[in-house]
Order: sequence, then structure tokens, then C-alpha cells
Amino acid sequence: MTSPYAQSGFGVGFDWGLSGAQVVAGDIVAVVDVLSFTTAVTVAADRGIDVYPYRWRDESAVAYAEQYGATLAVGRSEAGPGDVSLSPVTIRRAEGVRRLVLPSPNGSTIAQQLSGTGATVIAVSLRNRLAAADWVRKQVPAARGGGDGRRPKVVAIAAGERWPDGSLRPAVEDLWGAGGFLSALLSDALSPEARAAVAAYEATKDKLPEYLHECAGGRELTQYGFAADVAVAAEVDESDVVPVLVDGKLFRST
Repeated sequence: MTSPYAQSGFGVGFDWGLSGAQVVAGDIVAVVDVLSFTTAVTVAADRGIDVYPYRWRDESAVAYAEQYGATLAVGRSEAGPGDVSLSPVTIRRAEGVRRLVLPSPNGSTIAQQLSGTGATVIAVSLRNRLAAADWVRKQVPAARGGGDGRRPKVVAIAAGERWPDGSLRPAVEDLWGAGGFLSALLSDALSPEARAAVAAYEATKDKLPEYLHECAGGRELTQYGFAADVAVAAEVDESDVVPVLVDGKLFRST
């Protein structure tokens, strides 16, 4: 019996976090983590840097980076001059980096966990939502119409953040990013959940830079001294890259 949570029968779906991604299992999955991982990935792709998603920044991450001859990102608050972290500002000014292991508990973890499922995984932010939607329409024209009754063709997954107890904290910036991408698909086959995400984006799109700074995630980053990262995330539609996950690596698709 098909799960009632799978959004089957629709060409385009939407859900939250890793559990949502596993239940609403699309052929193409757009991971959206606006104030962290996917904005950082698009900035890296702009510069020709390949990104290897990883869950934890621990000894296993050190070994993983060594395996691929990659730079391991340090913690955002630990970055010194010349270090690279989850902060897109540090990636933008990095010198000599061609491969980057980028751990994060949300967007990066979701991308890594989906890498062996057979789905095509892409990194989407507000910066590249139009480019990503255009790429998806070329890959899956059926996304414009209905699903096959089995599962959605395209799914946007808002990564969200974490409360101190480890539970999912829905992050409105990821809802906007997912909705902006879904809106640009120009599909008439959105699930009710996907339509809600699009509605959230449409209601805020004219003031997104302002709202990104004022939402909880934006205020948190600003409080810790990373207002410049919020400004990078607010570069709506300024990137034409589509990072695609292949063999554990997110690289700029041609």
C-alpha cells in the first residue's frame, strides 16, 4: 500500500528534512538549505570547486577529505584567515581550493544520505533557483504534467535546522527557497504541499533580502557575526550553476 505521505499521483512534491526526503522519494530531489549548505555549494560551484557532502566534522571526515585530496571545511566560528567553512564568504575568497568536504547536520547530511538511492540530487538555493528549475525541466519534461501514480518526478526538500534537543526546526528561509524553485518549474502538477511552498515564496518574493535578514535564521547568523553570509544567501537568481551529486560529489553541471 502506498504511504499517504508519499504525495503519489503528483508530478512535483515538497517535504521537510531527511525523513521527508525518504518518504517523498522523487526521481530528482532538490535539497534546499538557504542559510547554510546549498548557498555555500552554489558559491563553490561558481568558482569551479567540487563539494563532497559529509555529515559530521570529526576524525572520519578528516580521513574522507584525505581520500579525495580535498580541503576539509572547519566550523564557521572556528575559521581563521585563509580557512574555509560553511560560510559562503570564506568559500568566495578561498585560494587554491579545488575539492571541499563540507559537513553539516542538515543539507549536507540529506544530500549524502540520498546519494545511494538512485535519485538525482541537486543543490538549490535562492541564488540558483531559476537555473535549477530550467535544468530540471530539460531533464524531466513530465514534471509539467501529472505524476505516474507511483511517486513525484521532482521533489523539493527543505532541510530545516535543529532545536537543541535534535528535533527538526522548520526554517522559513528553506520554505522560501523550495517554493521559489517550485514556482519556477511552471508545473500544473504540484502536490498540495508543494503549492503551499510556492504560496509562501510568492507572498514574500518582493522583499526576500529584507526578510532573510529578519527571519530567525538570519537574525541568528547576524547575532554571531555572519551578516555577510545572509547577504550572499539573498543574491536571488544571481547564479546560473546547478550542482549535481554524482559519486558522492556535487559538481557544476554543464
